[in-house]
Amino acid sequence: YYYSLTLTLTLSPNPTTTATHPPSTPPLTCRFSPADHRRRHSPFFNNHLLSSNNLIKAITLTGPVPLMWQGQTKMGRTKKTVKYVVVDAFTDTEFKGNPAAVCLLEETRDEEWLQSLASEFNISETCFLTRITDSDSVHPRFHLRWFTPVAELTVQVELCGHATLAAAHFCFSSKLVTENTVEFSTLSGILTAKNILKPKEPVSMNSENGDAEQQFLIELDFPAISTTDCPGNEASLLSNVLSNTSVIEYKQTALEDYFVVLPSADAITAYQPNLEEIKQLPGRGLIISAAASPESGFDFLSRFFCPKFGIDEDPVCGSAHCALALYWSKKLGKCDFVAYAASPRSGIVRLHLDEQTNRVKLQGEAVIVMEGSVIV
Repeated sequence: YYYSLTLTLTLSPNPTTTATHPPSTPPLTCRFSPADHRRRHSPFFNNHLLSSNNLIKAITLTGPVPLMWQGQTKMGRTKKTVKYVVVDAFTDTEFKGNPAAVCLLEETRDEEWLQSLASEFNISETCFLTRITDSDSVHPRFHLRWFTPVAELTVQVELCGHATLAAAHFCFSSKLVTENTVEFSTLSGILTAKNILKPKEPVSMNSENGDAEQQFLIELDFPAISTTDCPGNEASLLSNVLSNTSVIEYKQTALEDYFVVLPSADAITAYQPNLEEIKQLPGRGLIISAAASPESGFDFLSRFFCPKFGIDEDPVCGSAHCALALYWSKKLGKCDFVAYAASPRSGIVRLHLDEQTNRVKLQGEAVIVMEGSVIV
């Protein structure tokens, strides 16, 4: 048996031919068998439309449309989408800084699906936002979860800076949040992000655009991460991993990262990691850092390696800077820093350590480089 459907087609000329066609054709009636829905094309589609020189601009179906066609995708499932963006964090330039995928969920999804999507994106972090509608806060609040390509960060680590910055940038730039503050409920408690004006650069007398649009920074309010000296046996392991590198100090952070201080900026950029050996270390990952040269404009620089979680080198690690700020504050006798992430993608993090509250404010820019929908 067949379903009888009426199709109204709107056609336009094929730009590759000189033939002309009327802008529309009269309604056509054709028959579809129940088997046709499985390949989505009737003989009419295959033999007429696909072989014509027309570009199909619109198709309207009327008549008793089979229920099995309504709201279905090619595989016969109900079509729903999850909006996502990919944001480069701690940079003002596309394809620099640290990329993160930000997904806005309208309903909860199981952890297996979340992890599978993070593996599909296969970038350093994928985060998931779910709006909290019953919050008692005066600011908009979202649940926020972070996943690496290999394992969910909340299983072992409770903090991710660059993906939080990316999530905040998405909230502000998409007008999902229309004020200048947003809150995220995470395993590290409530994290606050603010949209603040970036200090203006001096304008040249010869500038043609003295009224350039004011730019913004995202400011994150994170807990400071303490560091302690490495136990002797773990320092020995690190010494083997860094066998050809001169080391000033061996430290470890409260987030179970190893933290090694090297003698110079050149030692940081020249370091060639043995990722297999780093993966075998007991902690999460390895931070290397050194004081920057005075002429560089930075206070210190660093790199972070986390192959255990599928991130050979994290381009700009926000949570690592929560430990770096506390360490370098004691060494340099100051609380405000401009830090340089010396990964191949590079990035800049502005930091303020509040010694009274033991909090770190991280400031950075972000750029959306991709947007779309995931079909679920």
